[in-house]
Amino acid sequence: MIPVLSAPVSAFVTGFAIGFSLIMAIGAQNAFVLRQGLLRQHCFAVALFCAVSDALLIAAGVGGISLFIADIAAQYEALLFGFAGLWLCIYGVMRVRDAVKGETGLVREKGANTGLWATLAITAALTFGNPHVYLDTVVLVGTVSLQFEAFDKICYGLGAVSASFVFFFSLAYGARLLAPQMQRANAWRVLDAAVAVIMFVLAASMLRAGGLI
Repeated sequence: MIPVLSAPVSAFVTGFAIGFSLIMAIGAQNAFVLRQGLLRQHCFAVALFCAVSDALLIAAGVGGISLFIADIAAQYEALLFGFAGLWLCIYGVMRVRDAVKGETGLVREKGANTGLWATLAITAALTFGNPHVYLDTVVLVGTVSLQFEAFDKICYGLGAVSASFVFFFSLAYGARLLAPQMQRANAWRVLDAAVAVIMFVLAASMLRAGGLI
């Protein structure tokens, strides 16, 4: 006999499943968190920033402003997606530069470390500069929450937020398992080149979504 979940537990599981399925897709933010995890630089701060950012956006969506955000996104679609596409192109060029120079693999061994605030600034740009983060966390997660009421809606939101914390901390610290294979500069060249390709593909999709290409 299959046990029947209570309404609050079912709402939590629904929120967790939706949140995890949305966030696990490879994107600019996830690629950056992975890269920081491999470098072992500010892993906790970056993972926490991403998770808390998601939590705030999810709270806004579940709190009822999802339709308002959807209207803004519709009115300024070209501007939002154009800015996101430009930023992703710039970040992609940065990764191409690192892939060509091939010095990233030596960074941690030499003791060099990008400052915390500079790292968080890049994290913030990759997080809030992506229009899809608002469409996913605020609009989509917020819209699905309309089927729940009162305490069940809170449980649903907590489930989505929990998915973000589990995912980002697992990505940041799980990346360390690959660290021994990433000691060579050539391995970092491959990673940076792969990240650059992801950035350019995402940039093209952003510009296409905004009707700019």
